[in-house]
Amino acid sequence: MKRFALAGMSALLAACATTQPPLTATTVGSGAVRSADQQALEFDKADLKLRIEPATKSIQGDVLLTFGTRAAVDRIELDLDRNLPIEAIDVDGQPLPANRWRNPDGKLTVELPRRLEPGKQTTVRVRYHGKPHVAKKAPWDGGFVWSTTPDGQPWVASAVQGEGCDLFWPCIDHPTGKAKVVEEHLTVPAPLVAAGNGVALGMDTKDGWNTWHWRTKNPSTYGISINVGPYKLLEGDYKSRYGNTIPLRFYYLPQSEAQAKELFAEFPQMLDFFESTIGPYPFGDEKMGVVETPHKGMEHQTINAYGNKYAKTAYGFDELLQHEFAHEWFGNQLTNADWDDMWLHEGLGSYMQPLYMQVLRGDQEYFALLIASRAGIRNKKPIVSGTPKLEEDVYDEKKGPGQDIYVKGSLVMHTLRGLVGDDAFFRSVREIVYGTPDPRPGNFAPRYGTTREFMAIVKRNAGRDLDWFFQAYLYQAALPDLQATRSGDTLQLAWKTEKDTPFPMPVEVRVGAKVVTVPMTDGRGSVALPAGASYTLDPHSKVLRREEQIERYQQWREEQQKKTKPKN
Repeated sequence: MKRFALAGMSALLAACATTQPPLTATTVGSGAVRSADQQALEFDKADLKLRIEPATKSIQGDVLLTFGTRAAVDRIELDLDRNLPIEAIDVDGQPLPANRWRNPDGKLTVELPRRLEPGKQTTVRVRYHGKPHVAKKAPWDGGFVWSTTPDGQPWVASAVQGEGCDLFWPCIDHPTGKAKVVEEHLTVPAPLVAAGNGVALGMDTKDGWNTWHWRTKNPSTYGISINVGPYKLLEGDYKSRYGNTIPLRFYYLPQSEAQAKELFAEFPQMLDFFESTIGPYPFGDEKMGVVETPHKGMEHQTINAYGNKYAKTAYGFDELLQHEFAHEWFGNQLTNADWDDMWLHEGLGSYMQPLYMQVLRGDQEYFALLIASRAGIRNKKPIVSGTPKLEEDVYDEKKGPGQDIYVKGSLVMHTLRGLVGDDAFFRSVREIVYGTPDPRPGNFAPRYGTTREFMAIVKRNAGRDLDWFFQAYLYQAALPDLQATRSGDTLQLAWKTEKDTPFPMPVEVRVGAKVVTVPMTDGRGSVALPAGASYTLDPHSKVLRREEQIERYQQWREEQQKKTKPKN
């Protein structure tokens, strides 16, 4: 969801310090390289009992975690914001002395009473309480949102993509830290509703509090969310082209009923697009879920946060809902193995919007959305560095690619599709998402993927080496520059890349009314150009490349923003 870059760590910590204890660098730094002990763990189950108290903006947690291991370990390392004081820790049902665990900076280390050997399991129960970090501007600055509905009732949500799951429960705050099963028992003041991940298992009422029970499989670490409000529920079923029936659920505020029903009507159309274009909805045995939230939105697995206020566009669909829903495939089914691979979520997810328009409306809307993205490409940093990254290292444009993982990633996919053809392109996307070229309900599970894996899949499906393509677009910041020089009756063409790497990208040239394809086998080519004839490079906009008019526009826009920026 993060469509705007996060502030730097120091700025974030300073802002937090004004109203609440600052987050430690460990807590802010989502995705730090895991220790050998942590990598050895098999995270079998998380049972989360959370009491949400809007009146005091606090939570009480009682979390039972079940682990196996691939190698002998003597300790369990978790992540938990130190601003949530721990009351007690039990291991395998026995209280653990306080000197056997520590959490000085948000890295919770639990020394086991006995070594955990492969083939065995251990349970760690953590009881804690406190006021979770409050988001300044969710979802871009993550945390809890304590809000009220238009009629004054509590309305609570979490959005923790940036800082991680450890803002409200003890977890492994890394993309590969998923638990195989998560159960949620969310206790809220009656008559409020807690809309959760996965399958609803019922609700209990006691002493003026409702406890809502949920169960989900393989959820993404930041995909577990809190959503509390006086919700009403729209329900339906979708008959999938793959033979299964998918529950549709939309939790909305009573004041939004008419608009909610209109948006709910878009669910089947979006599902049909993704299933026909990419493959089966990954969580068809749970639900396609959406919940209205006081913040803009976030791709929480099977319960996508929606706060777009039912905005209308000229394209005739809700852009935010479609983008968040794309993450069920690109983010929740396919999860980046490291934040450095985050463009697999955002670039592929963003490309689904122009594709959606091409299917529903045609080429005009397809290219309209692409050109809107093209104007936002900054080219300050490569999309992929090739080294492990924290979340903020990717989203902060001073440190990483920032919004280019969305807009540039989308245009790179458009260019790749044109280069290898629809068949190889969509087979490659399907395989990286599901791990199989022929996904069917029941023959795949959520998986981790990397940039290098995607490159290898595309190479195999295209039947040719495409390393030059990915090197130029993903691992170099500057876009390939198509240099054209007119000499007599010939137009000389040459590709120039940032690191002078090979770039044999074929390009079309329109001379008069005729379109000629120039192979550019060694990065160079030429076209006959009669005297007085005009020409157009890449007339059908197939190739992402440097364009001076866009650079001039971006420079002008920055100057205008500086003029209008308020002075301190």
